[in-house]
Amino acid sequence: MGLRKTSLVSGEFYHVYNRGNSRQQIFFNDEDYSRFVKLLYICNSVKKLNFREDIVEKKIDVWDVDREETIVSVGAWVLMPNHFHIYITSPKDGLLGENNISVFMRKLCTAYSKYINTKYHRTGSLFEGRFKSVHVSDETQAKYLFSYMHLNPIKLFQKNWKEERIQNKNQVILFLDKYSWSSYPDYLLGNRIENKILDRKNFLNYFSSKKDFQKEIFEWFDLHKDSQKTVFWE
Repeated sequence: MGLRKTSLVSGEFYHVYNRGNSRQQIFFNDEDYSRFVKLLYICNSVKKLNFREDIVEKKIDVWDVDREETIVSVGAWVLMPNHFHIYITSPKDGLLGENNISVFMRKLCTAYSKYINTKYHRTGSLFEGRFKSVHVSDETQAKYLFSYMHLNPIKLFQKNWKEERIQNKNQVILFLDKYSWSSYPDYLLGNRIENKILDRKNFLNYFSSKKDFQKEIFEWFDLHKDSQKTVFWE
């Protein structure tokens, strides 16, 4: 295995992402999405937790699990049919003997791969190699990434929206409001249990208020998207 092009450094911010092997689907129904979301929560812990043994068999609500100390801070996330994006940082490093982001991502991807392989009686690698990472070096890049990630699901509603612009903004906003597999509803509403995944204190407050959230995120993305050199998976 070669060296990672982007070194993961404590205190820095990263866009981490991965997709299905050969671009195959990794989420097949709501149960699969839900499992990954719950793993985003419980894998972020210094404790060694097994979903089946510690959650399912003990009939414990995953959101009630005492994670003790977390190993990373998650600022935003989104799941798509064949890939995922996470905005992440590690305020301190070495809690488990190595880089915390690497530890978290290995726990997350391994646990989800085992779940999918068992459920669907499949073998082999679910993901296209190890996760990819891009260093977020300044506020402009961070705000673009934040908008890009949260607007990513629009392509499920209108595939060509970036080329032809959004045809019906009200319908798109309604779609995003109801799209459960993203931190978008947590920033907009902030009252659902999945909000526990986020650790906002370690991230910039990109928007002045919830009232301005939707307006600013659309306008900022339209203003800056053509100037970005980094291309992420669609």
